[in-house]
Amino acid sequence: MNMLQDYSAAASRIQQILKDYVQSSGLRSLVVGVSGGIDSALTCALAKPVCDELGIPLIGRSLSIVSNKADEQNRAIEMGKHFCHDFQAIDLSEAYHALAPQVAEDHGDADHEHFGFKVRMGNVKARLRMIYLYDLAQRNSGMVLSTDNYTELLLGFWTLHGDVGDYGMIQNLWKTEVYEMSRHLAHELADPAAAKALLDCANAVPTDGLGITNSDLDQIKASSYAEVDERLDEMERLGDSLPAEKAQHPVIQRHRSSAFKRENPYNIPRALIVG
Repeated sequence: MNMLQDYSAAASRIQQILKDYVQSSGLRSLVVGVSGGIDSALTCALAKPVCDELGIPLIGRSLSIVSNKADEQNRAIEMGKHFCHDFQAIDLSEAYHALAPQVAEDHGDADHEHFGFKVRMGNVKARLRMIYLYDLAQRNSGMVLSTDNYTELLLGFWTLHGDVGDYGMIQNLWKTEVYEMSRHLAHELADPAAAKALLDCANAVPTDGLGITNSDLDQIKASSYAEVDERLDEMERLGDSLPAEKAQHPVIQRHRSSAFKRENPYNIPRALIVG
């Protein structure tokens, strides 16, 4: 894989590009959902110095809903404490319990332990969180930072209209690069408590916090993100030349079955309509 070699330089470039964008757009704040996971943690660590320099707040919210575990929430709180200028931990469980029966027509009859139903309710949770973050950004003349990475993009491992924000600093980083950049930045931090908060997120079991499975890798059906990235990188390099037996790997199958997400919204080309 053609991995990043200089994480300090890459982080500095990301921050400079973000700074230029914020200045040219006249934004007065940046908003991020802080989950206690590595992606939002790295997003916070990259964004805070930019906000410090520009004199605007990095507004973070930990938005727990029913299935978020205590360790996730604790990591999110520590990240918010050390990296956000304005941070709150908000429990949206009551709003979710009120909303879910209204939007799921079979809510009263469905098997709530069925995998498919868990996925559906996970989508509702993710979209509810994004409603909250976008309202917060609108109120504070800001924009919502995306916390997605390139691996998740290729896997379709995100909720349409529920995860992707306005601006992706790490959208084109492999998940393994997200881990490495996070650890690199943590070792450069002068504050040991802030470094620990970031490293705790890097060392945690990766989960989407939606209560679907215990780990992201359970859903992806892989042993590690290193394996996932290697498979996806090989797929991108070989294209149609990828051996048939490798094309059957669950990672590659997931990529292919999630193509509709990467094409969303699909619009029929005008040339096909006109004829």
